[in-house]
Amino acid sequence: MKERIFNGIIVIISVFVLIQLVVKKRIIYASIMFALSMWVNNLIPALFPFFIISDILINYNIIYYIPSVIKNFCKRIFNINDGMMAILLLSMISGFPSNARNTRLLYDKGEISVDEANHILIFTHFANPVFILTTVAVFFLHNEKMGIILLITHYFSNFILGICFRKSISYDNNGHDSIDNTGNLGTIFVNAIKKAIDTILTICGIVIIFLMFSTIIIDAFKLTGYNATIVKGIFEITIGIEALSKLSLSSIHTAVMASMFLAFGGISVHVQVFSQIAGTQIKYLYFFIGRMYQMIIAGILTYMACILVGI
Repeated sequence: MKERIFNGIIVIISVFVLIQLVVKKRIIYASIMFALSMWVNNLIPALFPFFIISDILINYNIIYYIPSVIKNFCKRIFNINDGMMAILLLSMISGFPSNARNTRLLYDKGEISVDEANHILIFTHFANPVFILTTVAVFFLHNEKMGIILLITHYFSNFILGICFRKSISYDNNGHDSIDNTGNLGTIFVNAIKKAIDTILTICGIVIIFLMFSTIIIDAFKLTGYNATIVKGIFEITIGIEALSKLSLSSIHTAVMASMFLAFGGISVHVQVFSQIAGTQIKYLYFFIGRMYQMIIAGILTYMACILVGI
């Protein structure tokens, strides 16, 4: 019965969207073109190269080349093993949804368990640093200082989550035996490109769909100003911050809202994460819980940092 109700709701929503595609074709076409432009100009340069490099680094066991001092410090602070630490470090460099992508890669390789995969998803939701410092800070907010604050508070909110949840998992701290890669560099490189293309195309489709959804909702309910911005931020982080930059808000409130949008990631990112872990026992719920906590922590940290530096 519940399944029939759910299916009925999906059918009704789909028919409604289909009607809107015909009736409101101009604004929806404009939103789709904007999504494609954003994907080409912002997301591909910020994510695609990092997906390829992170895949290669995982295959060549990057964790073996990290100094013992750094590894031991991170293991004690966050209670993580070698595989989880590789996900943490690569996520800090690549940005979302590479945390879910790398978690899936190591889970499939047998280097982390399902409990460890669930645990690491809580505090590895990092936006790409290039995205924050350029797209968000320079292009949208026109404030490089604010970009630095957003980057620092975004990272520290994850670190605080990692410390707070460090006792929620227990395992053999020596980690799992790593599975040696038998392929040569050429094979690894080509496979990394294929996986990166598949991931970036999936991201493109998800961004277009959710930008289209937000456009339909805003137009249907005649939302403007703050309400429209919140809807955009809930659905897709980039258009949310772009809309936020056009509001008449003080710098501190703009920074706090942008920080919370980054911490939540938007439904678009949540679906991207879900698509990466689909077909496994890894639970999306842990990622969602982490984002709720991170929104609160990031908002508080950003507010304090803005007061401290006088923004």
